[in-house]
Amino acid sequence: MAAQAATPLKAKDFVSDQDVRWCPGCGDYSILKNVQRVMPDIGVPKEDVVFVSGIGCSSRFPLYMDTYGFHTIHGRAPAFATGIKAARPELSVWVVTGDGDGLSIGGNHLMHVLRRNLDVQILLFNNRVYGLTKGQYSPTSRVGMNTKSTPQGSIDHPIDPVSFALGAGATFVARAIDVDGPHLQEMLKRASAHPGTALIEILQNCPVYNDDEWVEVQERKSRAKTALVLEDGEPLVWGGPGERRGIAITDGVPSIIALGDDEDPTSKGVAVHDESHQSPSYAFALASLARPDFPVPIGVFRAVEKPSYERMLQDQVDAASVKAGPGDLHALLNSGDTWTVEA
Repeated sequence: MAAQAATPLKAKDFVSDQDVRWCPGCGDYSILKNVQRVMPDIGVPKEDVVFVSGIGCSSRFPLYMDTYGFHTIHGRAPAFATGIKAARPELSVWVVTGDGDGLSIGGNHLMHVLRRNLDVQILLFNNRVYGLTKGQYSPTSRVGMNTKSTPQGSIDHPIDPVSFALGAGATFVARAIDVDGPHLQEMLKRASAHPGTALIEILQNCPVYNDDEWVEVQERKSRAKTALVLEDGEPLVWGGPGERRGIAITDGVPSIIALGDDEDPTSKGVAVHDESHQSPSYAFALASLARPDFPVPIGVFRAVEKPSYERMLQDQVDAASVKAGPGDLHALLNSGDTWTVEA
């Protein structure tokens, strides 16, 4: 009898039976829905998908996905994901973390998964505050931000997640907005297709402890004036009629150029976006753009290819097996109290 074709998956097939418990208005709801909508398009069977998280509001994510999942310990999701992907390289492994979980206690683990170029997708929710523990400042909070732990204003210089990822050697770095569903879905698909570590910073609202932190780029009416959408091969231009402007980059330093409505941006020196630069210096220049002096870049900053960690690891295992044979783990474990390791 011929095998029947598998029934195409739908978004509802990735919805678990757990009640979603985030605060009303939290940006996590939108991110969850958009991930569930994208998963069928990725085309990976549910049993081959794993979501891994640490601790925080965002880290409840695996509970709400009808896939395999691990709700692990604070900041250590990248370490768990590394073990999963190294042992089962055929799986689609997603890490969900927040600005506190991923960049404070988990910063060291995040750095190493990025530099190793493990083929995993990392979704970093950035609301610039600790929400689960009730409103303390986080590693991405603005200087001067008043919170329960900084009543006189934060004096810490914040981490920029995109610059952090670029500095660690990430091969795919992007930024999206929680409420911009079509663009977020595009970034998720791009990240899934990338053969290496892909990090997406998702600007996300916390309505309880840091409401409207990203309101300028979240609202459609103001987004045209405040967000720079990065499109490969297109000039770095933003703004509506009468307010059109572009970004020039000279010696690595960005500057703003005023443009007429019908003016050719490149003739005025506006840079053309190229996400495939092997050097991250261009992407670093884009990452330095921030409000209120510049627009907030949204899209793919960098997308380059190099061998992934788990593939190189498997090549070493295969080479060792050819040279020394497949080995016998049972025999090794029962061979005595001491082992001799030969070079």
